[in-house]
Amino acid sequence: MNPYMVSRQKKASLLFFQILYRADQSVVVLPTKYLAYKTRANASPNTVKEIAFSLCYYLNYLESTDMNVGQVFELKFDEQHRHFTDFLRWLKLGCHLDKRRKKTPNNGTCNAYLQDVFGWYQFLETEEEQFQDLKVLSSHVVSFVNPAGIRFHLTKKTFRGYLPEEIHKGKRIEEDNILILLEHCTNLRDQLLILLLAETGFRIGEMLGVYYTKDINYQKHSVRVSFREGNENDARAKNAEYREAVISPETFRILMLYLSENRELLKKTEHLFINLSGPNAGKPLNANAVYAMMGRLETKTKIKVTPHMLRHYYAKQRRDSGWDIFLLSQALGHRHVDTTRQYLDEETDKLAKTAEQYFDQYGSLLMADKLL
Repeated sequence: MNPYMVSRQKKASLLFFQILYRADQSVVVLPTKYLAYKTRANASPNTVKEIAFSLCYYLNYLESTDMNVGQVFELKFDEQHRHFTDFLRWLKLGCHLDKRRKKTPNNGTCNAYLQDVFGWYQFLETEEEQFQDLKVLSSHVVSFVNPAGIRFHLTKKTFRGYLPEEIHKGKRIEEDNILILLEHCTNLRDQLLILLLAETGFRIGEMLGVYYTKDINYQKHSVRVSFREGNENDARAKNAEYREAVISPETFRILMLYLSENRELLKKTEHLFINLSGPNAGKPLNANAVYAMMGRLETKTKIKVTPHMLRHYYAKQRRDSGWDIFLLSQALGHRHVDTTRQYLDEETDKLAKTAEQYFDQYGSLLMADKLL
């Protein structure tokens, strides 16, 4: 059994994560200090949770190598590089997983775990004076021009040993499939949730944190993301921010019908999305219930849907309709426009469209059509 584990503890309205040594349940100070910093810096509980598990996996890997963090800092460049690439391979083999779980992570997930680990190392470089910079992280400058024509330069640290990213499949969902899913919903709440996710691009935590009493402008037909701590369903905005999105007249009418149909239950809370039946009727809906609902829809329709896929749908539709990348980045709540570019995978789309245009103009390569 792996020697380290993740623990969670709630203090007042804040949810803190800790790394514990399994044998005696003692707190492992350095990674727990970093997790507390991320919590106090308003990172969402889900983000901190993901980082906690990434660090836990890494500490278990470190244990298997009989090394500690200080020794990793002192390694020569090639040894340090091998250490982290070996960690990626260790993850890819599923060595961090419970033996009962057979599905191993994809390359992108392994890389994300390592990125979280690098974030911790960079925190240690700043916070703990005895640690020096990691040799394997190289700096490079990313340049971009905003709509006003001003050029910005962003310095980023990268690692050249990440696993090659696989082609993403199933991140987006087409409009026809959304319509099929809506037809198979069993209640207005589920239809409204899918429609609002598709029309606002909000994250699921942001949507489940919407208050119908404060966050909906009934004159403008808009919904607002508001940052709040301590929601009963642990929902909240990711980046401690406020954003607003206008919804279609048709979706607004469904919203009003939903509020009318469930007005007695909604009196028990300010949250827009609630449980409609059972012992938790009237209480705020949580993310687990949403994923369960979407799983039932997939069983019925054979169409996979997640809140993140609906967010991708929103981004793709807006970009295709001509939205500026900076405006879209703001609408999605991304702190950096570079995140939005990666999110849309714009370079891949541009290459594909350019290739299609080339073939339309010049025909097939090497007269391959004559072989058919």
